[in-house]
Amino acid sequence: MPKIKNILFIMADQLRWDYLSCYGHPHLKTPNIDRLAERGVRFDRAYVQSPVCGPSRASFYTGRTVFSHGATWNMVPLPIGELTLGDYLRPNGVTTAVVGKTHMIPDREGMARLGLNGSTDIGCLVSQPGFDPYERDDGLHPDPLLRKKGGKLRYNDWLRSLGYEGENPWNDYANAGEGPDGEVLSGWYLKNSNLPARIREEHSETAYMTMRAREFISEMGDAPWLCHLSYIKPHWPYIAPAPYHDMYGPGSFSSAHRSQAERRDPNPVFEAFMKMEVSRTFSEQGTRETVLPAYMGLIKQIDDHLGRLFGWLEETGRSDDTMIVFTSDHGDYLGDHWLGEKELFHEESVRVPLIVCDPRKEADATRGTVSDAFVEAIDLVPTFMEATGARAASHRLEGRSLIPLLRGETPEDWRDSVFSEIDYAFYAARETLKLGPSDARGYMIRTDHWKYIHFKGFPPQLFNLGEDPDEFIDLGRSSGHEQIRQEMHNRLLERLLARKNRTTMTDDEVMEIRDRENESGIIIGRWQEPAAAE
Repeated sequence: MPKIKNILFIMADQLRWDYLSCYGHPHLKTPNIDRLAERGVRFDRAYVQSPVCGPSRASFYTGRTVFSHGATWNMVPLPIGELTLGDYLRPNGVTTAVVGKTHMIPDREGMARLGLNGSTDIGCLVSQPGFDPYERDDGLHPDPLLRKKGGKLRYNDWLRSLGYEGENPWNDYANAGEGPDGEVLSGWYLKNSNLPARIREEHSETAYMTMRAREFISEMGDAPWLCHLSYIKPHWPYIAPAPYHDMYGPGSFSSAHRSQAERRDPNPVFEAFMKMEVSRTFSEQGTRETVLPAYMGLIKQIDDHLGRLFGWLEETGRSDDTMIVFTSDHGDYLGDHWLGEKELFHEESVRVPLIVCDPRKEADATRGTVSDAFVEAIDLVPTFMEATGARAASHRLEGRSLIPLLRGETPEDWRDSVFSEIDYAFYAARETLKLGPSDARGYMIRTDHWKYIHFKGFPPQLFNLGEDPDEFIDLGRSSGHEQIRQEMHNRLLERLLARKNRTTMTDDEVMEIRDRENESGIIIGRWQEPAAAE
């Protein structure tokens, strides 16, 4: 296949897979994302390596599972030796830039050990991680945190240039509403979610990031690029600008997906998460009804801006040589299963939308199709590498290229399960369970029929997805399912053992060393010198 010149890698933050019309939402219409699916392949069973922003994104960027790359939570740095998308694509002349969120922090200890700092070119790339930081913005800027960062935020500078006053317009305008007497009402409080943000729609974060992505693409001219357009929304603070704040009402909401049976004798880890404040709040009457208009409106806003961006790419001819990928870093419980946020392994949290549009004629046969192959976040790095002709790194990468699936081929050895994991040391649930920071771990393996979750030190969870697709009936302690649990546990162990830890030497180099063993002169265990050949 000819090489792909450009890649537009779009990620929405905390977007559930089932909150797009092409994935079946009955009321939330997303025609522009749907049109992308009509031009490419919609993957119906895509899963993240961890249902938390930082570790999930680190897996998207490295092609490696979470405990392989080591960035197990949002504030845990990606070790300096880990390679990311930019490291793989830059040698081929591809500028790899981020516009928006990565939720990654630099390995400052590792940088200091090597004498690096962010003011140098290499130090900047390592700290970003591996991206050219065209418009890096993680979208979390309440006043105390912004001051800790030195008060600098390009988006705030831009807002002030437009007349939004104050030290932190992000906090006071883009993510706040207004009370009846003009008082500022913070979007951090869920009760304010249904208010319109105090900012014009065209000045909101979604509009700004789309504008900056377009500016980056324009500046690149004819040079090859990967633009990671990483939207901050619909992640909290859940607050949308008018007119998106009240486009959806009670008639548009799906019912809460939960059962009283889940609260009867629950798995201890699940119970601890249900007891966290965010879960208790989302389980109360009125919370979902207040939050969902903003959540759905923010998704609609992203779709509208993508429509304009896609139209511009077509008008300028860039869509002819640009692969477009749309996905999310994880889902959002929104009160389902009596939970808020994400973190655990129900489909609402760990399953994401994934649409890939490959413009090459070799992908024509799959346009508008839906793939039910199991795919994972770690598959995108090898996909981008193969698409752009980058040198393979199978000794390091744990994902598989999706290019065969885009051509309508399904390799016989394609995976029959998906894997995810969580380090929940940073949550109140760990304290409830009285665990040490290194003991709060969970691992999921999901097949067509079963989902098995292993929690270190606690009983597992098991769901029969064929008979219980709602995941309401936990068979983790059922006496009649011991054999299934053992089989799934063995599958999980196999996946854990398949991680790639010999990252500094390729398989070919291993074979070459083995082949040269006799040439080295190092002889181990041989009785005598072989007889000379006549």
